[in-house]
Amino acid sequence: MKRGWIDKENEDLLRLEAFFDDHTMSVHLVENNPPRAKRGAPGDWSLIELSDRLLTYEELDTLAQAILETARYDRGSFVEIEEEGAAVVQLRNYRIAIAMPPFADKYEISAIRPITKLTIDDYDLSPKLMKRFESRAEGILISGSPGSGKSTFAAALAEFYSHQGNVVKTLEQPRDLQVEEAIVQYSPLDGSMEKAADVLLLVRPDFVIYDELRKTVDFEAYSDLRSAGVGMVGIVHAGSSIDALQRLIHGGRVELGQIPSTVDTVIHIEAGLVAKVSSLSLKIKLPTGMSTSQRDLSRPVVEVRDFETGILEFEMFTFGGERIVVPVQGEKPPSYGRRGRQERGAPGETVPLSVSYSKKKVTVYAGRKYSKQRIDIFADGQYLFTTVIGRNGESSIRIKTRQGRTLVDAMEEGATITGQVSR
Repeated sequence: MKRGWIDKENEDLLRLEAFFDDHTMSVHLVENNPPRAKRGAPGDWSLIELSDRLLTYEELDTLAQAILETARYDRGSFVEIEEEGAAVVQLRNYRIAIAMPPFADKYEISAIRPITKLTIDDYDLSPKLMKRFESRAEGILISGSPGSGKSTFAAALAEFYSHQGNVVKTLEQPRDLQVEEAIVQYSPLDGSMEKAADVLLLVRPDFVIYDELRKTVDFEAYSDLRSAGVGMVGIVHAGSSIDALQRLIHGGRVELGQIPSTVDTVIHIEAGLVAKVSSLSLKIKLPTGMSTSQRDLSRPVVEVRDFETGILEFEMFTFGGERIVVPVQGEKPPSYGRRGRQERGAPGETVPLSVSYSKKKVTVYAGRKYSKQRIDIFADGQYLFTTVIGRNGESSIRIKTRQGRTLVDAMEEGATITGQVSR
């Protein structure tokens, strides 16, 4: 009998643990497919087949029912979501998603188990960053792609704050952060994160770990708790720090002037490590690249700097009624007004883009260097469409068009948006 299978002779189902070994991150069981598992570590894993035998509907249904029954009666487990065709279960330290018809076209069970539990000391962070955690950082976003190790770092940070003598809570859906007993984990109350946030305010926590920020209601709840003086750590699917901030400002979720008081630090995780730390501050200034003769254009500008070096990398401000996010490090600053002829982009050249959007349009800012040039737009390296940059260095795309919807959907999914001069 193969590990993890139903024995056809006695119909006994082996435990879910039978599919896992010490290096297994997750197991994926799909009807009419062989069982597969991700093995390795965050950022360094491979998907392997556990057998060449195909799973049947009956086998998966038996396993799913066993999981649900166990979760209902085991005090260390619970059913987080149960709808027609779908269920999410926390079975001890396994997070399990079950999908079946009519929600999915076939039966599927995905089980995730954290294989790494770390403390903040394991990350070998700089003394400068540790000092910021201890004394200043109270609005933190942890960004990264799926499987990068965001939740592992968030759990380590939660326990660090707890050991510093703070009352720490988590707000999760589902509740799967691996934290110590002193930290109470909350989930949506009556299906509402807003109601759960209201209860959390009565509990008066010092820090709340919010896993994860997806919809507008999540960002609003995060912002409300932060405005009430609660230290917040939010987890966001994003390909970079600036992409995480783009999701924060989308659709007016947070007013521009409130951004640094809502989020002061962004930690970007890649392959289980802290790859980049950004800090935010608000200045009244002339945005970089504007002519000094345009002093009357001084305005509130959110500066995004590399935390360790202090180098200014992005500026966020309002221009022409739109929110603009402009890269300023390593590239010629964007030009406003008449400042002479600029070199044009060469075919195939990578274009540093900034993308923002409102209810009516998506604005792709490339800079005047690329004015009147065709730019290919990519999301995580996947071609989306081609647009023409206007004389003002940007392209406006109606939100209701196919291109506009495609670009917004990609940003909402945390994709990295890049550009290239058309060949």
